[in-house]
Amino acid sequence: MKQFAVALAVLALGACAAPPPKVTTLRGYRDRSALIGVTSRFDAKKFEGLWYVREAFAPSGAGLSFRMAKGGAMRLGATVCDGSGVCGTVAEDLPVTRISKGRFKVAMPSGEAREFWVLWVDEGFRTAVLGNPDGTFGWIVDRSTTGGADRIKAAREILDFNGYDVSQLRTVK
Repeated sequence: MKQFAVALAVLALGACAAPPPKVTTLRGYRDRSALIGVTSRFDAKKFEGLWYVREAFAPSGAGLSFRMAKGGAMRLGATVCDGSGVCGTVAEDLPVTRISKGRFKVAMPSGEAREFWVLWVDEGFRTAVLGNPDGTFGWIVDRSTTGGADRIKAAREILDFNGYDVSQLRTVK
């Protein structure tokens, strides 16, 4: 069960961008003709640390989180429960390469590289929006699992502005 949850979490991140010709089986959630770009506010040092996925496109599991580390790694974690209701967190470290300011490439367990972009981050680096140009990936992430309704609303507006169909966003619990 734990392996399934990690696989599901990795699959969710695996929906990060690759050049459009290579991505043929993943569903896109944005209009690719819409402009998209990384935030000019991005600061790698302030982005380090723990983030919780609050809303996402497509199924992404329960209790999904990630930690960005200085050393070029992303620890992706998910909460899983067995049939008897015993729950725990499973995690996997994925190598990350910074492509440019606010743009990253993640090495997936399959060996495939996927990109994700930081589209927006609030001034206090409490809430951020991650996505990619082909729209197969989009997360609203926050430093906390609750609160910040105004920032979550702003994050949804950023996704909409970048061409995403926000009606397809799902709350991650």
